[in-house]
Amino acid sequence: MEPLRRNYNRIFSLKLAKRIINVLLFILFFDFLFFPLPVLAANLENAKDLAEISQGIVENYSDFKYIVYDRPENHLPVNEDLKVKLAGYYTITAYNSEVGQTDNSPCITANGFNVCQHGVEDTVAANFLNFGDKVRIPELFGDRVFVVRDRMNKRHQNRVDIWMVEKQDAKQFGVKLAKVEVLE
Repeated sequence: MEPLRRNYNRIFSLKLAKRIINVLLFILFFDFLFFPLPVLAANLENAKDLAEISQGIVENYSDFKYIVYDRPENHLPVNEDLKVKLAGYYTITAYNSEVGQTDNSPCITANGFNVCQHGVEDTVAANFLNFGDKVRIPELFGDRVFVVRDRMNKRHQNRVDIWMVEKQDAKQFGVKLAKVEVLE
C-alpha cells in the first residue's frame, strides 16, 4: 500500500497553493476597490466621447459646490460697520484668571472690568493698544471681535494675550503668530 500513496506528483505543496490563492484573491479585491476602471468603461459605452463624461462630472461638482458652500445660510453675516484701521502680525498667547498669571486681583482687568462675572472670552491684553479698542484675529477666530481691557507686563510690547476661562484651554492655545486687525 505504501507505493500507492506516493504515486501522485504535486507541483506545489498544499501550503504554497493556499498562499498563492490568498494572494490572488487579495490582489483581485484591491484591484476592484482602488481601480474602478470597469465602471468607467461601462459609462463610456453610453457616452459619445470622454469629454462628455468629464463635462458631466464638472457640472455635478458645481451643483454640489452651490448646495454645500455657496448658499447664504452657510455663511455668517459680514459686519460692514467695522473697518480695519491697523493690521499686522503679532505674537498671540493666552492667559486665564489665576494669581500666578495676574496680579493679586485675578478677575479684575487693568481697566476695572470683571472678566469672571462676564464669563465670555472676548477680552485681550495688549500694551500697544488703547483700552476699548476692538480687535479681530481672522486666522484663528474668524470674525470674532475682542475688546482690549487688560495690560501685560511692560516687557511684552508687541504681543496680544487672550483671556480664557479654563487654564487647560490657555495652555493648549500656546504661542502663535497671526494677523491682528484693529477695528475702528
